[in-house]
Amino acid sequence: MAAGKNRDPEADAESGGDVVAGGGYPAACDTAARKLLYDMVSIPSPSGEEEQAAERLVDFFEANGREAWIDEIGNVRAPADDAVLLTSHVDTVPGDIPVEVRPAPPEGELPEPSDVRVGDPGDPVLWGRGAVDATGPLVAMAVAAVKTGVSFAGVVREEVDSGGARHLIGDRDAPGAVINGEPSGWQGITLGYRGLLEGTYVNASESGHSSRPEPNAIQHAIDWWHGVEETFTPDDAGTAVFDQVTTKPISIDGGLSDDGLAVETTMDVQLRIPPSRPVDEIHELAEAELSTGSVQWGEPMPPVMESPRTDLARAFRVAIRSADGDVRLLRKTGTSDMNLFAAAWGCPMVTYGPGNSDLDHAPDERLPLPELDRAVYALTEVCRERR
Repeated sequence: MAAGKNRDPEADAESGGDVVAGGGYPAACDTAARKLLYDMVSIPSPSGEEEQAAERLVDFFEANGREAWIDEIGNVRAPADDAVLLTSHVDTVPGDIPVEVRPAPPEGELPEPSDVRVGDPGDPVLWGRGAVDATGPLVAMAVAAVKTGVSFAGVVREEVDSGGARHLIGDRDAPGAVINGEPSGWQGITLGYRGLLEGTYVNASESGHSSRPEPNAIQHAIDWWHGVEETFTPDDAGTAVFDQVTTKPISIDGGLSDDGLAVETTMDVQLRIPPSRPVDEIHELAEAELSTGSVQWGEPMPPVMESPRTDLARAFRVAIRSADGDVRLLRKTGTSDMNLFAAAWGCPMVTYGPGNSDLDHAPDERLPLPELDRAVYALTEVCRERR
């Protein structure tokens, strides 16, 4: 069911269901979504430590008459109408940001220590780790799931190995559609992500005096990586980052072995892969630069690029425009659990959620609360249209 023009998303965020939450919140936390977000951001939930946050989500669903539980890997499961699966991740990166609500500053000013403006002047803004990535999207989806009766899953370990999403894929059938929760801004729809190939280079060479000209294992690692970087340097400097293979060394460790007879080194690396390049091709080109040593490759995360012409994408455009939003179609240079869902399930999907992704993992992570309300509104409209 499409929304009427000029409807009020903030007012609508409280309608359409008996969504409940307790008291003791800042004055601006006056909707169910805002209360739940305040609670969830107040609970530390770095990868591997999601249990308390997961329990709060289960309590929320049960308080609103929905069956929910925590599965064997730690995911929150609340299955219902599988026309749509709303899913986002429960975990955050580490970082202690005091949880508070304060107004967005006047035009021309930015709150310390930020260089990113979010929210209109005077808007209440919730500060805290996860407010953007991805507790804000997670909460918007939980509230929309309660309002509309669609399926929900809060998955764990997205920030480290996507273990929760991988388990979910193996434990259930494909839904009719997937809406994955990551910050896109309430007016944005993310349709594409690059893939990810991770590897660890390993080598050892005989020890010897540092004055000897022969390269040691550390130099071999550096030489290999320089070759990989040159291989994937785009011919056209104007090529968009999304369309490039980009390379990044993550860590390097090297030195004498414990017995002093060898120089050993390991280097962890990442290659980001656009949808236009097969993962196998990237793997082969990187391997071709090896002259010595070996690379242990992890399981790749395939790239994804969804069509903007699906019924699901169309429903988002209608919902966002009905709230006077200016729709933006996005492609992200990183990865998300959507990469895995797209590879496993042949159903329409998008990634969506409130928040400015420039604040992902940042020390000034924060979310304007009216943006959360608008995202709940858009998700609710889309799910009602899909059912």
